[in-house]
Amino acid sequence: QVQLVESGGGLVQAGESLRLSCAASESIFNFKFVAWYRQTPGKEREFVARIIASGSTEYADSVTGRFTISRDMAKNAVYLQMNSLKPEDTGVYYCRAARGILTLWGQGTQVTVSS
Repeated sequence: QVQLVESGGGLVQAGESLRLSCAASESIFNFKFVAWYRQTPGKEREFVARIIASGSTEYADSVTGRFTISRDMAKNAVYLQMNSLKPEDTGVYYCRAARGILTLWGQGTQVTVSS
């Protein structure tokens, strides 16, 4: 069973940085894309960034220029570097991967940005 495990969340002040990691239990070569989403209480889960098999990246407008998604094929990991964090970036961040017709989600990691 394929697993995605997020880590790297925490409590930071506005303007600081965090790097989230998504570790896969199998080669990320198998995935059409790996993406990051986030969710806050009372709101729907929203797209943050994704990296597709070719290496191309996409970002939500709200994080463009501040967040960077990257991957390490040798480590089967995808990262989300988050700079210039804002209180509105607070939420649970989830890793999502697509393999064939399957969609996989991690358990999430909490990011809290204080003002």
